[in-house]
Amino acid sequence: MAEQDARGAAQDSGDEQDRENGLVPAGGVVEALIEEEEDDVPAASERRGGWRRALGRNRGLWITAAVAVVALAGGLVLGRFVISPLDAAAGAGAPEPGLVTVPVEFGELSNDVTLRGDVGYTDAVELKLDTSSFEGAAIVTGQVPEVGAELDRLSIALEVAGRPVIVLPGDLPAYRTLRVGVSGPDVLQLKQALAAAGIGVGDVESDVFDEATALAVGELYNQAGYPAPAAEEGVTESVVAAEDGVRMAEQAVIDARAALTAAGQGPSEIEVREADNQVASIQRQIAAADAAGEDTADLYDQLAVAQLQRQALDAPRDTSAEQAAVDSAVAGVETANETLAAAREAALPYLPSSEVLYLQELPRRVDSVAVSRGTTLEGAAMTVSGATVELTGTAAEADVALLEVGAEATFELPDGGEHRAVIASLEAAEDGGRTTISFEPDPLTPEQMAQVQGTNVRITVPVGATEGEVLSVPYAALTAGPGGESRVEVVTGDPRDGENAETVLVTVETGLAAGGYVEVTPTSGDLAEGDLVVVGS
Repeated sequence: MAEQDARGAAQDSGDEQDRENGLVPAGGVVEALIEEEEDDVPAASERRGGWRRALGRNRGLWITAAVAVVALAGGLVLGRFVISPLDAAAGAGAPEPGLVTVPVEFGELSNDVTLRGDVGYTDAVELKLDTSSFEGAAIVTGQVPEVGAELDRLSIALEVAGRPVIVLPGDLPAYRTLRVGVSGPDVLQLKQALAAAGIGVGDVESDVFDEATALAVGELYNQAGYPAPAAEEGVTESVVAAEDGVRMAEQAVIDARAALTAAGQGPSEIEVREADNQVASIQRQIAAADAAGEDTADLYDQLAVAQLQRQALDAPRDTSAEQAAVDSAVAGVETANETLAAAREAALPYLPSSEVLYLQELPRRVDSVAVSRGTTLEGAAMTVSGATVELTGTAAEADVALLEVGAEATFELPDGGEHRAVIASLEAAEDGGRTTISFEPDPLTPEQMAQVQGTNVRITVPVGATEGEVLSVPYAALTAGPGGESRVEVVTGDPRDGENAETVLVTVETGLAAGGYVEVTPTSGDLAEGDLVVVGS
């Protein structure tokens, strides 16, 4: 018994300590267990000791669980009394039905075609210059244009190895050196380009590069501020030699003709007199010999010869040899002149293919430059485009039917402003797709062009507009009367009254429709800006 009393005192002391720590309430678990097992005091006491040990080891866990249970119970209680605005609205009843109305508008009404377009300069191309005529490296030595510069006829596109690249109008690119004697379509293009620049070329319809064309090329270089290409080595010496040859041949002709003239004139008076004197002298010698009784046979032989010589003077003379000499001298002059002409032609100005650049639709604007002074010319030197600004877009067939060349349009600038343009052309696609529309904008300032070049902008083309300000209502406001007339229902009361709202029907005549609105003019009843018209309920 004493041992049991000791254990009971210890248990009471443990229960008291547990109550102070808040783990077991007064009259708690231990007392309940004792009451349930009064018949077996030792067993009940053992169980009570186990519970106390379990509670003591897991005190933090039991506290957390108790807090969670309290929070859950509180949330359930609050949930029954707190209602969100959404739930409150969902639980509320539906509002009373009313009329859907819009006010009558007053202002200008227009129907527009809207599309997108790209802004840029026309016909951008890369320029590759011919360098085949350069013996060494094609080094850029100057005349490098700035971006935005314009290339026109007689402009210098670039200077390579100290030589100019002269711009001329034309479609056919330069592919060979043009000099006296050559012919072809490239020669014809050159002559027409020079004539367009005001430089005389002789027969502008001829495709032959003649002396007149060569002189025109010389004038081309003179206007460009560069000397014409130097003649090939030895050409100048050939000209000098040919000129000397002509002079010598001409002198030979003079000498031959003098000899022919002299031969054709016959004997001179001196020759005749000398011949007569020779005959008379021999005759006197014969007479003297006869008187002296001397032999005269030799004297008669001399007399016969003298008489024959005298007779020869009176006979016509043969000048064929002299004439042949003249003919030969004349032929020599012709040959010398041909040689001189060839030498001089070789010395005339010519046009290397590397020193001319043909461009279509001048002037052209320089968009970018890929070379600089001192660099070797390889590949494209620059990119140029037409100096004309072009705005290009596409439109579907239904919109194209509303457009025409010459129609005005506007497009947006980056600063929010609008800029005017005019339709320049409509080009239908071959495959039946969207039509390409080209616009010609009004002149843009360099600053504006720098902002919009290469950008995609919104274009608006008005295809119909009212003459001044008009009344307009949405399509949904129109209804058809018994006779097919158009009418609108104007609210004169409170539209919130729904079907009981006071309204009046006004007959109208419709006009231009645009942007979901239609122009209306009242023909029966009154209608004014701001009036509410019914579009639904």
